[in-house]
Amino acid sequence: MRIVFAGTPDFAATHLQALLDYAQSHTDFHIVGVYSQPDRPANRGKKLMASPVKQLALENGLDVYQPLNFKADEDVDALAALKPDLMVVVAYGLLLPQRVLDIPTLGCINSHASLLPRWRGAAPIERAIEMGDSKTGVTVMQMEAGLDTGPMLYKAEVPIAATDTGGSMRTRLATVGAKSVIEVVERFSKGPVLGEVQDDSLSSYAKKLNKQEALINWHASAEAIALKVRAFNPAPMCFTLLGDQRIRVLQAEVVPQSHRSIPGTILSVSEQGILVACSEFSLNLKHIQLPNKKPAQVADILNGNHPFVEQYVLASEF
Repeated sequence: MRIVFAGTPDFAATHLQALLDYAQSHTDFHIVGVYSQPDRPANRGKKLMASPVKQLALENGLDVYQPLNFKADEDVDALAALKPDLMVVVAYGLLLPQRVLDIPTLGCINSHASLLPRWRGAAPIERAIEMGDSKTGVTVMQMEAGLDTGPMLYKAEVPIAATDTGGSMRTRLATVGAKSVIEVVERFSKGPVLGEVQDDSLSSYAKKLNKQEALINWHASAEAIALKVRAFNPAPMCFTLLGDQRIRVLQAEVVPQSHRSIPGTILSVSEQGILVACSEFSLNLKHIQLPNKKPAQVADILNGNHPFVEQYVLASEF
């Protein structure tokens, strides 16, 4: 079987590594090409950086292709020249046009980090945590032109723990997704695989995260804010404004304590945390990051005499 892989971030690289491992013990299985997003500027120096998938592919001697999109005929022709039986797509970052989906003999499959049809779209892991879902998972689907709408070939369910963050769930789901893709690839090696059609009436959309929505709105409930803090960790990371200082919040817990204060008011400051009023109950900030500092527990920050003042009202907008 001739496989083309398409992916970009670490989540996808975990899948590619699983396919590489699989190929070592299956002589009839060949990864004939890898697609990834073009190199992007990264870090403070803004130097062009290869994606984790590209780096892994080059380390293993695989040919890498990085078209900006598939609008150019030469990019489509280059893929066709690889004569793929199957294309495995994981967090690639491009919507593939139908003429690309039609190239592999067995079509294209995608590993998506949700229990479809719930949370189609760019940020399924974070949206599941943000909305308080008790479980999520991975769905391997046969791709079609719509956004995450194809027939489902395999689903693996994963519980969301009360301590899970976007980062911890991504790590767990990458491992689960890699195993799921191998399971589906093995099924394809034995013949055609039929999928379950998605029920569009049960679908929801996981829109892309942005930094503006990471600003904590203290007029929301403490529970809603706590969920967002977990979901947006490690990126884009929730933050609040203390004067002109941007304070990142890595960990917070709900305190079911009634109050009559304006949302955003610092109710108390102690080694146990910074207690802030919300529209419903309060939120205790335990792990934060001050500007130009490393993340730290509040107790350690207070030892440095940072002036958090009770009754100060944190801003909910710029």
